[in-house]
Amino acid sequence: MGGKFDIVIVGAGHGGAQAAIALRQNKFDGTIAMIGEEPELPYERPPLSKDYLARERTFERILIRQPAFWDERGIAMLLGQRVTGVDPDAHTVTTDGGETIGYGQLIWATGGAARRLSCQGNDLTGVHTVRTRADADRMMGELDGMTRAVVIGGGYIGLEAAAVLAKFGKQVVLLEALDRVLARVAGEELSRFYEHEHRAHGVDVRLGARVDHLEGAEGKVTGVRMVDGELLACQMVIVGIGIVPAIEPLTAAGAAGGNGVAVDGQCRTSLPDIFAIGDCALHSNGFAEGAAIRVESVQNANDQANVVAKTITGAIATYDAVPWFWSNQYDLRLQTVGLSIGYDAVVQRGDPSTRSFSLVYLKNDRVIALDCVNATKDYVQGRALVTGGAVVHPAMLGDATVPLKEMRVA
Repeated sequence: MGGKFDIVIVGAGHGGAQAAIALRQNKFDGTIAMIGEEPELPYERPPLSKDYLARERTFERILIRQPAFWDERGIAMLLGQRVTGVDPDAHTVTTDGGETIGYGQLIWATGGAARRLSCQGNDLTGVHTVRTRADADRMMGELDGMTRAVVIGGGYIGLEAAAVLAKFGKQVVLLEALDRVLARVAGEELSRFYEHEHRAHGVDVRLGARVDHLEGAEGKVTGVRMVDGELLACQMVIVGIGIVPAIEPLTAAGAAGGNGVAVDGQCRTSLPDIFAIGDCALHSNGFAEGAAIRVESVQNANDQANVVAKTITGAIATYDAVPWFWSNQYDLRLQTVGLSIGYDAVVQRGDPSTRSFSLVYLKNDRVIALDCVNATKDYVQGRALVTGGAVVHPAMLGDATVPLKEMRVA
């Protein structure tokens, strides 16, 4: 192995795959190599905690492209190895297998590693994160032999995993350290709706819950001990408490950043000929009033990949896409457009009891985001209100009989 390529892409997830695809779409005819830590070809990550874990989609159906695609486009797949060092002067990367690979330009698309519990017992068998196919496969291999699970973390990953386990008839306790689920990404109205839905499906949702440690026997988890002394007996623990950006080799090489590697509007890092995209890229976002943030979504990774491909091939491109997200739980499809960070008012459209409604978030009277539950029309039509920073009278926004596309600016 080794060798030198015009473009080396580190990371074989959504961002890395889209970067390679977009380079070829933009007529880049140089050599491209993708280095992936996992042995698999690029695949979709969101289904891991949804329909893949629920055994509703096979692995082949979540591949981003079929194997022949990469061969036909001359994209070398260097899989099952991790980049451990970057030498920006020599324009080389080194891998955990001791290989040195040269690059003309480098695209860093590593995403992040699932954040692990720091307490005693976090390494017991039966304690899982949901970040890779191997993670999901290990969980699936234990499902048939377990009846009780504890999910730690009330974000999207935790809620989606709890929904799948409840669907399989397992007894599930969901622990959230804050006073509501989805506290970092949504308003209280949405949090309370999802708490109610999960409880209605038998999930024991506990808020303000503080874990002391995990207990086990013969190397296997047997329970979660709470700070107040209560023991929650279980055979499986799923930890969904966020990710740690995988940027250490870049920061060790001198790249600017902190909670992510800092990039400009073309996704360039502070190191020459090195770009960064996706979950690990810390960028100034216009939909967060210019604040430096990371956006953890497929959309963000793909959009940034397209900007890098255009920049490398000589086109003028700047990352300014509106963020959007989705989550499937039970028969509920949540679609979000925009960032509700710092909202000062929220308007409800529709009745949550019908399980079809939207929340419109405002800041300084402008529409900044929407959360739409089983309300795809609102999601589609609300995008223009977010991108335009529309000012619409709250009474009109709250009238679900008036389509959002007909909203008059106040």
